[in-house]
Amino acid sequence: MEDKRKLRRTRVLKAGMISFGGAAIDCTVRNLTASGALLEVESPLGIPHHFILVIPSEDISRSCRLIWASERRIGGRFDRTDDGAPKQKRRIVP
Repeated sequence: MEDKRKLRRTRVLKAGMISFGGAAIDCTVRNLTASGALLEVESPLGIPHHFILVIPSEDISRSCRLIWASERRIGGRFDRTDDGAPKQKRRIVP
């Protein structure tokens, strides 16, 4: 399979949450770049095309778009700010 990513992703193993509409689904972040992430989930069913990826251990919350999904993994691309720069870390208050 051909890798179409522009940036090489760094392998990680971090707990994360897919947050949308007041709900949250636990996930595991398997790899990460400034432009996106590979997430492992129990099932991609019910995950919307647009969500917030939260990585509590890194104090990161990023707006994300679903790009692809398989049986237990999804690929997401981070949204960018209006000036084209990636969004910075920000604190999420539960």
